[in-house]
This record gives sequence, structure tokens and C-alpha cells, in this order.
Amino acid sequence: MNRWLLACLALLVTACSVSSRPPGERSPSSPAPVVTVLPTADAFAEYWRRAGGAAALGEPLGQPLLLDGMPTQVYRRGLIALRPDGLAALPLPSSWHHGPPADLEGLPTSAWRATLAAPSDATPLQPIRVQMSVPQYTGHAVLRLYDGGARQVGIWDVEVTDGQGVVDVRPGGALGEHSALLIIDGAIAGGSTRLYTLDAQTTLVTGQERFDALYPMIRHFMEQCVVEYTLDDQPVRGYRSPDNPLLWLRDHTYQVRGFRYFETDVTSAIDAFRRAQRPDGSFPDVLARPELGVMRPLRKEVEADVEYLFVQAVYEAWQITGDDDWLRTNLDAMRRAVRYTMSDPLRWDEERGLVKRPYTIDTWDFSYGPTTTDPTTGRPAPRHWIDDQTIWGIFHGDNTGLAHALNLLARIEDRVGDPALAQRWRAGAQEIMERLNALSWNGRFFTHFVPLAPFDAPGVDEAEQLSLSNAYALNRDVLRPGQGRAIVDEYFRRSLRRGETFAEWYSIDPPFPEGSFGLAGRPGERPGEYVNGGLMPLVGGELARGAFRYGAERYAFEILHRYYFLISSTGATYLWYYPAGNPGISGEDTLPTDGWGSSAMLGALFEGAAGIEDRNALYRDVVLSPRWMFTRDVDEARVIVRYAASKGYVAYHWRRMHNGIELQVTGSGDRIRVRIPLPEDVAAPARVSLNGAQQEYIIEDANGSCYVVFDMNAPFGTIQAMWTT
Repeated sequence: MNRWLLACLALLVTACSVSSRPPGERSPSSPAPVVTVLPTADAFAEYWRRAGGAAALGEPLGQPLLLDGMPTQVYRRGLIALRPDGLAALPLPSSWHHGPPADLEGLPTSAWRATLAAPSDATPLQPIRVQMSVPQYTGHAVLRLYDGGARQVGIWDVEVTDGQGVVDVRPGGALGEHSALLIIDGAIAGGSTRLYTLDAQTTLVTGQERFDALYPMIRHFMEQCVVEYTLDDQPVRGYRSPDNPLLWLRDHTYQVRGFRYFETDVTSAIDAFRRAQRPDGSFPDVLARPELGVMRPLRKEVEADVEYLFVQAVYEAWQITGDDDWLRTNLDAMRRAVRYTMSDPLRWDEERGLVKRPYTIDTWDFSYGPTTTDPTTGRPAPRHWIDDQTIWGIFHGDNTGLAHALNLLARIEDRVGDPALAQRWRAGAQEIMERLNALSWNGRFFTHFVPLAPFDAPGVDEAEQLSLSNAYALNRDVLRPGQGRAIVDEYFRRSLRRGETFAEWYSIDPPFPEGSFGLAGRPGERPGEYVNGGLMPLVGGELARGAFRYGAERYAFEILHRYYFLISSTGATYLWYYPAGNPGISGEDTLPTDGWGSSAMLGALFEGAAGIEDRNALYRDVVLSPRWMFTRDVDEARVIVRYAASKGYVAYHWRRMHNGIELQVTGSGDRIRVRIPLPEDVAAPARVSLNGAQQEYIIEDANGSCYVVFDMNAPFGTIQAMWTT
């Protein structure tokens, strides 16, 4: 060791006594030796220059201080700490990757020396105890906590007696290692770069089994739907169809609503579909799976929804991961997909400016007419193909789905693409909906199918057919005011015929007469089977989520209760059920663990009942509408939703009070739009507060339900809304 360094160390060691722990280890709660003098900034300067100076570590921030029990100088891109074996240049803690807390630069160093300790692991909003040791000090101190992004998330007053103090804190903010500083008389007495590590897992606890059991049960169902294999030398992991062992883009995309909370691989299946995109911009329905004899990707000719589903799948995977680079790699494929849909004569009706398709039942993959012959095998088959007997028309779900996808693509363009194209996509979505409303909206719901040439299906009143994509339309953000509530009301009216069915989750109602759609003898030819009037949890889940959005909250809760009763009493969930409630078995590949429908129910639980909607990615911009007020027996709810593939999360603790509610909320994001529902007999609250201060708000009317609405831009908040009745 050179002479300068030996002299420097001798100076520092005689100036102070320090902990012998290596960096990163936690300080003990027992008193540390008093440090009366810290090394000066000059004592660190020579080592800083030898370590690369500003080019390596950046400029110094503030004065030397006691950090993790060691005399330390903080720089913009690193640290220099005095360890038992000498001075050492260290990287910034992982939670400071955007820069150290601003207080390190703005506050001086105190003459008092403090060390901090806490349990190593923490959960959002669950109190933990922080201990502090300030030898020989008695008096007031202030603890400041910083989250996994170095944002300040809380300030706590502490009384220190005979050198010891404790305080209980509620962790929040970004996940990861949280740091802390102890302030005495406006100066930093000490700090910890890793006081505890905050982690979160999706949970919901209300004390009511019909809600609390849903997530673990549905997660179990969905885990049975995973398909994992190697395709084109690339790993693929996705979620299969409930009645077919292959990976269908449609089934996988709709199951994102559920598996986002526990699945870490949300992109490999989408990558495989992107690689399978055709030169004209179209996509296959199904990925190849050679071990099952499916040697190439396949598409049912009658389908017109696959391209918009790819855009939806990409957007929602990006929402979960926040990976802008990955999003950018999919941009060209998404543009080509929507351009194909809006230009190819097989998919686009130029005269009406809308997506067209053969006469299928809603979004399904076989068309009207008797059983035909599979051109590849010669065996009897449903009409998956287009021929001279095909009946063409406009199906509403293709068009609400495309409008939704164009709006999503506009958001993507604004984020990583071309803002001018974003305006074009938004305008295109609006024009599609204007044309669709003029053609298909009947005042209560979207007419199932409008043929391009005159055609009447015998034996059914087509004008009264309510098909499943009306439920999907509720959650696509494309409806005019009043349309969403009208659709919900139509389902509710049909639910009053409960004596005929156990639920109003119709694939289509009324169904087609037997023989209208030939399926080669498979279930679905007769009314009440499969997609011809069978009851589908996927419809119930989308309906419930929409009912929460459109002011029918009690009805939505009742749907969730019925689904809980169904799955808890049988231990199973199926793609479809007969009207009497017995499960529909489409064939030997049918799973009793339907991921499509159960994920829709999970969306209704977390986005509807718990009220947590991500309007950006990683829960950076959230709409929070906890709706437990509309139950009679939930007085407290602890909720965490976290994307398993990233660190995006939101957590809250909701509590019913006498004439009011209290809500503690935190998360990883930047903005939460808080929406507090009021009781039916209350027009406005008496007082609304955020962190103890009176909060300005507006009142939103959600189709008869009133919500108190305001923005919270801090990473942690305690909210109270009080009213008189």
C-alpha cells in the first residue's frame, strides 16, 4: 500500500471509530460507538481522483456522513466508504440507479452519529419496526424513507431516549431496496442504503371467502392451461384453448387478463406468432406444434379477428413488462396487421367501411350452413372455409375489437412510434364506431349479424339475438355514453328469466334452431350447446367487469358470487355449460380448468370489485375505484396486485367507517386517479382528505353511481371520505 494511502487511513481511523461490517450488511440495533469526528471531504478527495474522479464516480453530493455504519462520501454515480481494510469505491445501491435521494445533497451532516435497523423483508402497507441508535442522544429526530426508485415515501417523527428510538412505519412506493436517513435538527445523523427490501405478491383479503378464494382457485385452474415447448429453436410458453391442446392467439390473448398476476413469461408466445405473420400482414390462428402432428401454423378462413387480437396481445404484454424495446420490435407487425384487415377484400367491406366475415356465431370459427367436408382430410367438418355458399355480413365484435386495437396502437405510436400515425389510428377507430353504430346498434345492444345481401335465418328472431361480444364491447373503451349501461341492462333483464337457466352468460340468446350450423355431430348443433346458446363464464366475467364500470356494481358482485358458488361446489370450471348448469364437454381435449372464462372473472375481481385499472404500463398511471361499498358484509379489504413479470404494483387497505371510508394506498407508479363511490343516498361527501389535508375533488356520475374523484401524485396516501346520512 502506498505511503499516501497509509497516511490517509491512519488519519481516518484515529478520527473515528466505525462498524466492522462489510458494505451492504445491515447495521445492528445495539448502540454503536460514538463518532465525534467524520473524515473531511478532503480525506476522500485524493482517493476519488485516483479512482477516476468525476468520469468514474461523478461529483460529490453533500458532506461525508455515516452510511450503513461506515464513514461515506456519496457521489452522483458511486460511493467511497471507509471499510476496515481501507477506502473503497463502491457502486450506488440498486435503488439509487436514477440518482441518490435529493436530501443527501441538500442537507448538512449532523454532529450526532446514528445507525438504523429493521427486518430485512417488507410488504406494502404492512407495518414494520425501525430501530435507531444515536449514542448519548435524547430528543427529537425525523426518519425519512426512500423507495426502490429513491423517491421519498414517508416522514416519521421519532423520540430518541438514552440513544435508542423505535418507530413503526408502513412501507410503500417502488419495490426493491429501501433506504433511510435519520435527521436531527435539520442535519443527517446517519442512514442506511438498504434498510429493508420491499416485495409484493398479488393478494386479496376481505374476510369473505367468496372473494378471497377466487384468486387462488383461478390461478390453479390457469396453471393447468400452460403449454410449453420449443418451436423453430425458440422456447414458447403460452395458455392453451380450454377445448383444444394447441396455442390459439385468441385464447392466449384473452387469458392475459388473468395470468398477468403470476406469469413471468408473457412475450414468447407473441414472439412466435409474430414470426408466423404472413407477407400480407395476416396471422395464423394457431401455432404449429409438431409433436401433435400440427406441422405448420393454421388459420380458419372465416375468422376476421386475429389481427386485432395480435395488437391487443402486444399492448397488454408491454403493459405488464414496460419493455419499450420489445414493444418497438412489434410495431411493424402491428401496423401491417391492421392495414391488412382494413384493406384486404376478404376482410374489409369497402362500401360500408367495416370489417366483414362469413355468418358465424359471434367470433367463432365456423359459418352458417350444413356440415361440409374438410378439403384436406375428406372427413365431415364444420364450415371453417369460404366457398360459393358463404353468407357475408358485418359482425359487431370484429369492429369494436378493431376500433379498440386501433386506439391501443395509437398509444403505442405515441410511446415508441409515429405520433402522426397515432392520430390516424384514433380517427380510424372513431369512424369505424360511427359506421357500426349507424348499422348495428339497436338501442339496447349490437345486432349480432347484418348480412350484406338479404338473408333471414329461419326459426330465430335475429333482431333479438344478444351475442357474447356485446359483453366484450363493455370493456373496449369504444362505446358512446349510455351504450354500456344499455347493454348491461339488457343482460340483467334476461337474467330475470333465471328459472330457465342458472346464469345469463349466453354465448348467444336466443340460439339458432338445430341444424343451422352443421358441426359434424359435435356439441353445438342443438340450442343450448357450446356457442349456440351455451352459457360461458367468459361472458359472465366480461359482463361483471362492464357492470362495475357502468354503474351496476351490485349486479356485478352478484355475478362474481354465482361464479364462486359454481367453482367452489364443483372444483372445476368449463368453457361452456348447458342452461341447467351441467358442464359442456366438447370432446376429449376439454379441460375442467377453463382459463379463458376464469381469467375474465379474475379481471372482474381485480379491475372491477377491487377497482385497480392500469391506464399505462407497470401501473404508472392508475385509476383506482374500490367498490367494496356496494357489498353488505365487507368492512375491510387488503389488496395487492402485482405484475409477476415486472415490479409494477398497487396496494391498498380499504376500511369502512361510520359514515365514511378510509383508504391507504401506495404503488410503484407516478399517478393514481382515486375514485371513491358514495352510498346511493349521498349526493356529495362532507369532507375528503389526503394525508390529513382537505382535498379538492369532483363528482362523477357513472350511470347513476356517484364517485368522488381526484388525482394523487405521491407514492403514498391516506385518504378519508366522510359523509352524512
